[in-house]
Amino acid sequence: MGHCARVANHCNRCEIELPFDFAMAFQPIIDVGRREIHAYEALVRGPDGESAHSVLRQVDDRLMYRFDQACRVKAIEQASRLGMSVPLSINFLPNAVYEPAACLSATLEVSRRVGWPLERLIFEIVETERVVDRDHLAAIIKAYRQAGFRVALDDFGTGHANLDVLTELYPDKLKIDRQLIQGCHRDPRRQAMVKALAAMAGPLGVTLIAEGVETAEEARWLFEAGIPLQQGYYFARPALDALAESPARRIDALFPRPLDRG
Repeated sequence: MGHCARVANHCNRCEIELPFDFAMAFQPIIDVGRREIHAYEALVRGPDGESAHSVLRQVDDRLMYRFDQACRVKAIEQASRLGMSVPLSINFLPNAVYEPAACLSATLEVSRRVGWPLERLIFEIVETERVVDRDHLAAIIKAYRQAGFRVALDDFGTGHANLDVLTELYPDKLKIDRQLIQGCHRDPRRQAMVKALAAMAGPLGVTLIAEGVETAEEARWLFEAGIPLQQGYYFARPALDALAESPARRIDALFPRPLDRG
């Protein structure tokens, strides 16, 4: 498909009306060392808090682009209205992005309208297993970074979001999949893999975020392994159209002595 045809296709997909409503919930990403909220991830929910699956099952290929754009707009609008003062992380489907520059137009417009700084936007790449064109994905990441956004690779360490993608892609952040995080405090094999990722992150210039942290023991071990950025039910569940309370109490409970914030 030529450039003009892709742009025309892009415009046609912009005009599609979604046949369903949805809402956004926000879950904090915690910086354990600094005892503060580092960012929030925007997560799709039904209008009354129903599961993400209840919404996503209604999104077919025809609606994918329109839904992706609507999620961006709604997440930025709600984050601004709630007074969010830290970066906002928004999931996106790479296969919904036809022309990176054209697909950014709605994001740039709503950011200008509500006064949201572009440097406080992070885009999380999800469903990498559905990406068949790595060159296209690399072009998306390059375009987003040139626009001033940061890019995260979700579910890293399992499936297709694995080490080989880093030979071609250059994300700013890697979110370690919960399958590697669950029970990491007592599993030597998981510990070895997570420590290897931590050692690799610095030379590659990426920041690690541990997903799916559900217990104090996991959170404590991860921090001591050099991964202070963490997200999961231990700290806070996603809140529908609301922001989390300070994580200081949950962090204090991890350590019997004052935390070294260095």
